[in-house]
Amino acid sequence: MSIQWYPGHMTSAKKKAEEAMEFNDVIIEVLDARIPGSSINPLIESIRSARQRPHLKVLNKADLADSKVTEQWISYFNSQPKINAISLSAKKTSDVKQILLHCEKLAPHRGTNVKPLRMLIMGVPNVGKSTIINALKNKRIAKVGNVPAVTKMQQRIEINNSMILTDTPGMMWPKITNELDGLFLAASHSIGINAYDEIETALALSDTLKEKYPELLVNQYSFKSPIPSDEDFLRHIASSRNFVMKGKKFDLLKAAITFINDYRSGVIGKISLESPSSRKLMLETSNQLKAS
Repeated sequence: MSIQWYPGHMTSAKKKAEEAMEFNDVIIEVLDARIPGSSINPLIESIRSARQRPHLKVLNKADLADSKVTEQWISYFNSQPKINAISLSAKKTSDVKQILLHCEKLAPHRGTNVKPLRMLIMGVPNVGKSTIINALKNKRIAKVGNVPAVTKMQQRIEINNSMILTDTPGMMWPKITNELDGLFLAASHSIGINAYDEIETALALSDTLKEKYPELLVNQYSFKSPIPSDEDFLRHIASSRNFVMKGKKFDLLKAAITFINDYRSGVIGKISLESPSSRKLMLETSNQLKAS
């Protein structure tokens, strides 16, 4: 799957993030709780490691994810040095406030009027950074939108007298190493609509859900066993929703978009597309294929 996702403003964002890292004490990386592994930006990790900054991973959209799988991810991240992880829904202000408490623990030498705690918040597009910022400040100061890459430039925000937050634009990396990462990011709405094929993405999403959550698909779309594969999967949805074009052909594109949106909104159910173990297996398989 070819995804073109590295426009000029992301190159600029990377350079500015590298510069900002020097002047911040804690890095907050917001991930999508449904795809924590796929939504990790390797550029952020490399920048953070170079500066040796403590790192808080925030698994946002936990209300849409499988809670049992989210717990596995939290344990996985917390086992790594200089990393702490929490899960939350940015829709709940009380949950978001946890971020400040965890950042204070990661940098106990900061957090006074003289030496304020300086935090840099980062993440791939459309993971909810702006919603989190507005909740932290108790004020709508960051633009929120249901499209990737709403934030275009860095913004310095004084949370209170002892805490300063720097917001950064959603940042992608130059090239997908693993195709499934791109498909998961596209399905979860971190990539602009013009950068991926909806039918291909929907079919990849259907394969994952058939493996992990077949009962949710049966309940939502009234599939009979076995659940159909490939375009027959989309034909069933098109037929049941009466998505028919001229010539009585099923509108597979409309069915694909509907299916993807049902996943994104949580209509199908609470879903995690990957776990630490499934991601490890995927990476091992991918590396073996590249080596062969």
